[in-house]
Amino acid sequence: MPGGKAPDPRRLEAHEEALCGESEMWSPKFQLQRKYVESSNSEQQDRNRVSEELIMVVQEMKKYFPSERHSKPSTLDALNYALRCVHSVQANSEFFQLLSQNGAPQADVTMYSLEELATIASEHTSKNTDTFVAVFSFLSGRLVHISEQATLILNYKKDCLESSHFVDLLAPQDVRVFYTHTARAQLPFWNNWTQRASQHNYAPVKSFFCRIRGGEGRREQEKYYSPFRIIPYLIHVHSPTHPEPEPCCLTLAEKIHSGYEAPRIPVDKRIFTTTHTPGCVFLEVDERAVPLLGYLPQDLIGTSILTYLHPEDRSLMVAIHQKVLKYAGHPPFEHSPIRFCTQNGDYIILDSSWSSFVNPWSRKVSFIIGRHKVRT
Repeated sequence: MPGGKAPDPRRLEAHEEALCGESEMWSPKFQLQRKYVESSNSEQQDRNRVSEELIMVVQEMKKYFPSERHSKPSTLDALNYALRCVHSVQANSEFFQLLSQNGAPQADVTMYSLEELATIASEHTSKNTDTFVAVFSFLSGRLVHISEQATLILNYKKDCLESSHFVDLLAPQDVRVFYTHTARAQLPFWNNWTQRASQHNYAPVKSFFCRIRGGEGRREQEKYYSPFRIIPYLIHVHSPTHPEPEPCCLTLAEKIHSGYEAPRIPVDKRIFTTTHTPGCVFLEVDERAVPLLGYLPQDLIGTSILTYLHPEDRSLMVAIHQKVLKYAGHPPFEHSPIRFCTQNGDYIILDSSWSSFVNPWSRKVSFIIGRHKVRT
């Protein structure tokens, strides 16, 4: 440069790099990268915040864990307990909604005292050592009366049972089923006729199944539930502490045993019926299937029958359904036996006949019927 010093090449290079870097900062590619980094940092901050809030919520839930538990509850214990509470609240909400809509008392309902309830319980439990009677209030949900035999069957102290809500003894997945079948509006009255009918197994109410928890002698972390067949009735109870008639539900609960253990179900009576959609999904399950399969109806309904079959027999079941759809309306037909996985993981062999019900208006198959006999 005339009259001055020549420029330093290193300075020029640094200046050019600075200009180049500044131009890259304003380039679309750099702006996208910058937004991506900022977005990633923001997402990480959100995750950290959510994680901290989740820890605080879990710690708060642990404060409400039942006090009778001696060991410190884990996070999984707290979440399971919260889930059970949610199921109970949902079921209670549906139940009391029905109750508020259909809760007007009927004048022709017979009133019973606590002494009369004890007499009813003794009459029914004396003939069946696996049955107990429980009466709970529709207003509070608490047990008003429970028979002496319940202490032996459930392995609880009676004072512990009498101070509890009956629904607290149920498996969480069965709470909604229980409330659905004990809605006050749909129950028959307990009177002399229904009392005689229940003793002869032609009671005018549909039974249902629930798992009830056993009590003492088992550690808390090893909760054991036994299946029971329950028949509910509507009854009104008066007591010295509640002189006004209190609407209650009287339940006859019978413990279910495996059909293959003593007393065994006779071979010729190991029969049950199921119905499915054309897509192999359970719609209904005969209550006779419970001691034979180990599943309660609510365990199977809404699930695919294919998931319970031996892998080699699944294509066979699909072929059966296809044949039923092809020959809709024809008489039942026999088919090759299938292997069905029971609740304990063992497979039993079922000899089945298949038919369908055709909707007379749409002339389409509404459901498929399977009649099954357990092969010995």
